[in-house]
Amino acid sequence: MSAKNSEESLSGSQNRRITWEGCSVLLDINDGDRVLFARLTAGSKIKIGNNSCSLQPLIGCPFGSSFQVEVGGGGPFLSRVIPSTEGNNLVDKMDSQIMEERRDNRAIVDNNTAQTLTGEDIDDMRRKGATGDEIVEALIANSVTFEKKTAFSQEKYRIKKQKKYAPRVLLRRPFARSICEAYFKKHAEKIGFLRVDTLSLMLSLANVTVHSDVLVVDMLDGIVTGAVAERLGGTGYVCNTYCGITPYPINIVRMFNFSDETCKRILHASLAELRPTHSGSSASIDELEDACNTNRQQNTEALSPSSAIDLVSMDESYSGNMETATNVAASPKSSKSIRAGEKAPLEAIKSWKENGFSSLIIAAPDLDVWGIAKELVPLLSYSAPFVIYHQYLQPLASCMHNLQIEKMAIGLQLSEPWLREYQVLPSRTHPHMQMSSSGGYLLSGIRITGTDQPQPN
Repeated sequence: MSAKNSEESLSGSQNRRITWEGCSVLLDINDGDRVLFARLTAGSKIKIGNNSCSLQPLIGCPFGSSFQVEVGGGGPFLSRVIPSTEGNNLVDKMDSQIMEERRDNRAIVDNNTAQTLTGEDIDDMRRKGATGDEIVEALIANSVTFEKKTAFSQEKYRIKKQKKYAPRVLLRRPFARSICEAYFKKHAEKIGFLRVDTLSLMLSLANVTVHSDVLVVDMLDGIVTGAVAERLGGTGYVCNTYCGITPYPINIVRMFNFSDETCKRILHASLAELRPTHSGSSASIDELEDACNTNRQQNTEALSPSSAIDLVSMDESYSGNMETATNVAASPKSSKSIRAGEKAPLEAIKSWKENGFSSLIIAAPDLDVWGIAKELVPLLSYSAPFVIYHQYLQPLASCMHNLQIEKMAIGLQLSEPWLREYQVLPSRTHPHMQMSSSGGYLLSGIRITGTDQPQPN
């Protein structure tokens, strides 16, 4: 009987390594040339160049699978590419050729006469059912200067033609790193210019571990909330607090494909509900609300209609369809039984008031840093860490000075993460020529009790 129950539990659980209908995915087109989010349904479509392909073949495939655009009798479609050992041997052979390369391209003149295959010939091959790889091979065979090029130039030529005539789509699983990288590359302003290394350092400095109760102020559309919930792994709680009566949106959380157990751990409660009853008047909270509303209104007016469409192009609308800016049209998704970001129960709020939170993360660029910090740091338990993120240094420096004066924290530290990617290839290993100038700043510390603060019972 126990074996039968275990079998039923295994069949009922979702394999998170394989896509399913209704899940969110990250599509990497042509090795990062274009990145977008999509929800896999039977009616979902994606436009690559002039071809509109259905996303139905992606359902049931493991994350990390590669697909290629092919044209058949019913129109363009995505065909899964199965990697072979021959391809690995070809790469090793190419690497050895590059290392032993002694030729150069000085004698090659680009006068548009090297390619003998015309556009009409390519269209005729397509009508006859030729695949994208066959067209690429035909272009290479009809190139007069291909054999004269270096092995490195030949590989660049092959990749360039493959992206045009046989584009590929990499099916990636959306998690904290991939989502942050995608947003930082296309819409960095939507996540407050938060870089992936800054996000990882933020989680480490806040000591986000299993069974933690983390207090979060997330005005970055939910990227911090999702990263914290992902690290907790269905244990502990993530409490999103806010000023006013309306919680801050956490649309990005829906892209993580969290289970119902994890969604139950993502709650929200207003700052007025979390404050102790003996803390006094709420004049400071009202000032924070007014400042937040003013900054929101200014940011909304500063956005033109075209830029507003660009900002939400990577998000899923509430109707369940992807925005038209992403060239994806998805059918309405099925409603989940448990939605992330529900109201925190009274029992949990009472427990947090008595015991305090184990961590605090603030990512609120529209709020005064010191104004929100002096309200939230006392909600932590003693010796609990906190981290404050901001795009600029000066607000954090002022907050650090005030925390020192009020004797609210020790171990205060201002950090500026620095990241640079490297290209690692045979005989061509070097840093990337372009990199982001800054990924924001972090203020971290540990909460202590001051001489003028009431001692815990």
